[in-house]
Amino acid sequence: HVQVVESGGGLVQPGGSLRLSCEASENISSFYTMAWYRQVDGGERERIADISRFGTTNYGPAMQDRFTISKANNQPTAFLQMTDLKPEDTAMYYCRLVAGGHPDSWGQGTQVTVSS
Repeated sequence: HVQVVESGGGLVQPGGSLRLSCEASENISSFYTMAWYRQVDGGERERIADISRFGTTNYGPAMQDRFTISKANNQPTAFLQMTDLKPEDTAMYYCRLVAGGHPDSWGQGTQVTVSS
């Protein structure tokens, strides 16, 4: 089935920025949505934002101020631009692909650590 792989995480100082990427393993002909979630150790997975094949976006509560989701044209690749990062943004960030005719696919996650 289609897999997704996240990249772009790392260590960043407070106030810094990071851009995460999520790439599907193959192109998809059906309607799909790609979403970003994050999870702190021991916590629940929290939805940040999602974007449809046609670019419609939805954000979780209080996420739109510093996070921007986007996607590549005509490809199942999504990005998450994060700005003014804070220590509380430290988490594992996951990508999820929901596509017609395919099982839901989650990536392995990319770690973001915000620390001075």
